[in-house]
Amino acid sequence: MPTQISVTSYYYRRGGAEAVMLDQNTLLADQGWDIVPFAMQFPLNDDSEWNAYFVEEIDFGSDYSPLEKVRKVAKSVYSFEARSAIGDLIDRTNADIVHAHNVYHHLTPSIFSAIQSKGIPAVMTVHDLKIGCPSKLMLAPDGVCQRCKGGKTWNAVQQRCLKGSLALSAVAAVETTLHRTIGSYRKHVDRFIVPSNFHLDTLSEWGMPRDKARYLPNAVDVSHLEADTSPGERFVFVGRLSQEKGLRTFVSAVAKSGVAATIVGTGPQESELHELADRLGADVEFAGYQTGDALFDIIRSGKALVLPSECYENAPVVILEAYGVGKPVIGSDLGGIPELIIDGQTGLLATAGDVDSFADALHRLADTSAAELESMGTAGRTFVEERFTRERYRDGLLEIYAELGVS
Repeated sequence: MPTQISVTSYYYRRGGAEAVMLDQNTLLADQGWDIVPFAMQFPLNDDSEWNAYFVEEIDFGSDYSPLEKVRKVAKSVYSFEARSAIGDLIDRTNADIVHAHNVYHHLTPSIFSAIQSKGIPAVMTVHDLKIGCPSKLMLAPDGVCQRCKGGKTWNAVQQRCLKGSLALSAVAAVETTLHRTIGSYRKHVDRFIVPSNFHLDTLSEWGMPRDKARYLPNAVDVSHLEADTSPGERFVFVGRLSQEKGLRTFVSAVAKSGVAATIVGTGPQESELHELADRLGADVEFAGYQTGDALFDIIRSGKALVLPSECYENAPVVILEAYGVGKPVIGSDLGGIPELIIDGQTGLLATAGDVDSFADALHRLADTSAAELESMGTAGRTFVEERFTRERYRDGLLEIYAELGVS
């Protein structure tokens, strides 16, 4: 059977991209594939016999010396170490294909020319908008943004799009400009896999070769998830507590509609959101970071999941997981979210950033009968079971690999 090198910056279940990568590895391993990981050295990584090939960690949250910071910045733009290491790993494993996920700022797109030089195909799953946008979100301080379209990446510096930092924004702009100029993606990636049609269309407009791109929605295995369609009392948010998630809008809408909510997660907005909820008198419970059964129990016991994102989300797996436990979803009408919500059947769409629109959606579901909510929960579960199965994802993935002569 073939050997695949699976590439990502972090080799553990850190977030949605890593979860997709690990689940994909399991699917292929179940088919007899040999999976070889390639990532940064990191204490939380899963065990692997290939750790010796992993590259030095880059973490700009660390207290590096000024000279070390300069070295790390240069490596985050173009990593000669990662380029060399993946070439060695291909030689050592006689790999048939390389499948990359998130590589930005750590492994960097430098790896793609090395892969091509070895004569094997490179596939990349596009989890965000980074190959076009320096900030990866197409989100500026004043809202959703496409100022950098056409290579105008200096706008990211002017807007300080990364954490409000001039330095970080400049580094990201340089990285995007360099790899656009040398064609790291355009010339050296053989197939782009994109989980939402919105991201597929948007990135194609920004220069991703459309003939190399394939739509393949994420999969979720809900067979192990117990569904409970009986209505709970609280509306639940799950995710990072940061600006792009629209949580100020959510907390304000909770206060305005008089409903109760639970926010699951941590992030830079946490204290601000506590203060906002107290000031508005919003009934918001902050549950902190949760995972596994504890997380699913919170979603399952709620009335609905709410995803009020104010950025171009790709294909949030948490929506599919909420359906898996029998809950409807209220989501923003932005990015790839509308592709996952059948308005009025599996949930409701609301206008991104609009407190009144979200308050109305919360109020509508709060006043919806138990029978109707149960019907929506059942419809969501059916939607996942029919459209987003592991088997459907596996077959689509193997079809893409076969296009490249790997089977």
